[in-house]
Order: sequence, then C-alpha cells, then structure tokens
Amino acid sequence: MSPASASTPSAARPTRVAVLGAAGRMGAAACRAVEDADDLELVARIGRGDDLTAVADAGAEVAIDLTVPSATADNVAWLIDHGIHAVVGTTGWTEESLEGLRERLAGAEGVGVGVLIAPNFAIGAVLAMRFAEVAARYYDSAEIIEMHHENKLDAPSGTARHTAAAIARGRAAAGLGPVPDATEKDPDGARGAVVDGIHVHAVRQRGLVAHEVVQFGGVGEQFVLRHDSFDRISFMPGVLLGVREVASHPGLTVGLDGFMDLG
Repeated sequence: MSPASASTPSAARPTRVAVLGAAGRMGAAACRAVEDADDLELVARIGRGDDLTAVADAGAEVAIDLTVPSATADNVAWLIDHGIHAVVGTTGWTEESLEGLRERLAGAEGVGVGVLIAPNFAIGAVLAMRFAEVAARYYDSAEIIEMHHENKLDAPSGTARHTAAAIARGRAAAGLGPVPDATEKDPDGARGAVVDGIHVHAVRQRGLVAHEVVQFGGVGEQFVLRHDSFDRISFMPGVLLGVREVASHPGLTVGLDGFMDLG
C-alpha cells in the first residue's frame, strides 16, 4: 500500500489487519480476537525479525503493534510512510518520541493516517484513569501503585504514567499545589518514582498480569480506585475498538479514551 492509498476501510468488506509481535502472548491473543471478529480479517502475522514489507504486501489497512519498546517507534514510522493505520499497545513512548511521531504525521498530512497509542486497552483501566482525573480535584494526597508480571520491560508502566498525568491535570484544574509529603531522607528510594508530581510505585511479580491501585487521601478518609486484568483477553475489546475506529481519527491519539464518549 502506498501512502497515497491510505483510506477509511470499506464497510462493505472486513477491514484487513496485521499484527506485529504476533508470537507474544498479547500478540497471539490479538490474532485470535481479530480472527473471531466478523468485520475484521487477519492478513499478516509478523514476528521478531520478519520483514515489515509483508504487512504492505498483504494489503493491511490497520496494523496492531504489540512488540517491544526498542522496536515500536521504527515500526510505527514505517507504517505511516506506507499509509497504514496503527494501533499501538507497546509502552515505552516518551514525550520526545511522541513529538517525533506528530512531526512525521504532519509530514504525511493529506494521507489521513491515524495512529492510536494506548497505555492500556482494558476498558476498566481507561475508566479508572478518567475517574482518577475527576477525583484528583477533591483530595490533597494521591499515589499510584502499579503491579505487573516479571517480564514487563519498562517501569513505571505506561498506564501509571498516563494516570499520573491525569491526576496532575485534575489537581491543576482545582488549583492544588504539590502533594503533601514531609519526607526528608529516602536514600533507598522507598517513596518510589515521581511522575508529574505524583509518587508511583512499581511491583514486578510472577503470577500478576496488569493491576493498578490509585489512592487518594483527604481529612479523615481514603478513596481508592483499583483495576485488575487477570487475563490478557481483558485487553481485546479495547484493541478491537481501536482497530475499528483508528481510520476515523487521522493523526495521533494517545489513550483509548480518545475513541470513547467519556465526556
């Protein structure tokens, strides 16, 4: 597919989908989900070391990237250059890499390529992030604990970073200052990372999949938001939503909530 041929997939036939990272657990689950969807057709499974030209040769209109942080930016750049919409679940994106992606998309203006980068595809996780932004307006204290399997490559998780940014927006909108914390000495980093002014604690433990707890504290009370993904199948409704909607949203969208009517 050439850049000039990028278009919204036809409703008269299944959307042609490729999965990058198809050999991984998330990739395998995505392949099954696409195959089970009547309105989608899996046309390419791309594993580590496979040539991306197979994606274009198969006529894919949308590619799902579930690879690794070291590969995803190059993969998405290639997809944009070939006029293929991208739904990205790989974490590790930074503000710098996102800005580079925006510039690349601006250079492809007129092609209409859409790119979704979703820190988390679980619908409940997306709702928790939105609720966290609302709750942040009303509480002095907020902290995040994110828990993932032992093979996760990055920390804090993209979900935790996205949640911290949401909390920071909520606090700024309410005119709240820094989260109160009298800690003066922490040589071992027990207070965790600080992301957008919010402490984030990362747990990596065998037996976990993806879990997040957001704790808010006020005078005499605590409010807790929690989301748990016990199986990777929990991410598939969000992946399919992204695949179905990405062509209708040219440019870069960060967060699945951009495709959801959450007010």
